[in-house]
Amino acid sequence: MKKLSVKVRGAILSIGILFTCLFIWHLATTQKAASVETSAAANEYSSLMGQGDGGSTPKSGFPTLTQVGETIYTQLSHPFYDNGPNDKGIGIQLGYSLLRVGLGFFLAMLIAIPFGFLIGMSPLAYQAFNPFIQILKPISPLAWMPIALYTIKDSSASGIFVIFICSIWPMLLNTAFGVANVRKELLNVTKTLEVSPLRKAFLVILPAAAPTILTGMRISMGIAWLVIVAAEMLVGGTGIGYFLWNEWNNLSLSSVIFAILMIGIVGMLLDMAFAKLQKAVSYVD
Repeated sequence: MKKLSVKVRGAILSIGILFTCLFIWHLATTQKAASVETSAAANEYSSLMGQGDGGSTPKSGFPTLTQVGETIYTQLSHPFYDNGPNDKGIGIQLGYSLLRVGLGFFLAMLIAIPFGFLIGMSPLAYQAFNPFIQILKPISPLAWMPIALYTIKDSSASGIFVIFICSIWPMLLNTAFGVANVRKELLNVTKTLEVSPLRKAFLVILPAAAPTILTGMRISMGIAWLVIVAAEMLVGGTGIGYFLWNEWNNLSLSSVIFAILMIGIVGMLLDMAFAKLQKAVSYVD
């Protein structure tokens, strides 16, 4: 019998871990739900007998798998409904978030990649700009939100700015690193053939540095998707972050879990897309 590959065995193990976690969740929430129902019945009996306050019935605890499954089915059955500002489907909310992430990421790419080429090809430019990069890079993107709201005066545009500011640094630094570490043999050939700087940048340096640049873009996208959720919780209005916070305010834990699940799935799909691009430009199979 042919031995299963590591990839197949890993997939089987992942499925096993998933079902184990779901089983533990089922056992924990089923027991809790039963105790809550018993307590509720006891309180109702006490209220009827005049021995207690009918309003003291405890609220339900952590949602069961069945409750979360019903929420997932309900939300995905009509993902694009729009019943007003505070009641939109999950498809619309994800669309708003992806639009903000896409715009902020694209603006960061327009600046980070050309500027990364500049400081990667010029040691003088790198030494001049490096102190500013090292000061600005560790600042939390959400720390810029008050300034963005004050200057831009628009919550959606402020969210796009926050995505821009968190996406630019990994792309910039990875582009500079990739450009600076292009093999010297390739650069020496361009000198011998007297290739113009522009042709050298596009035909030699860019293909050689592309895997490193894509790595920076992949990291930036992961950070951007993480940050947009927190940003939308602060500014409100629309987006998956706002949806999650609104469901928490409504004390709908099953919808909160559903939103967390959707955030994770979309983030995984974005990362897989950049992983495919990274593999496509890589010289290693």
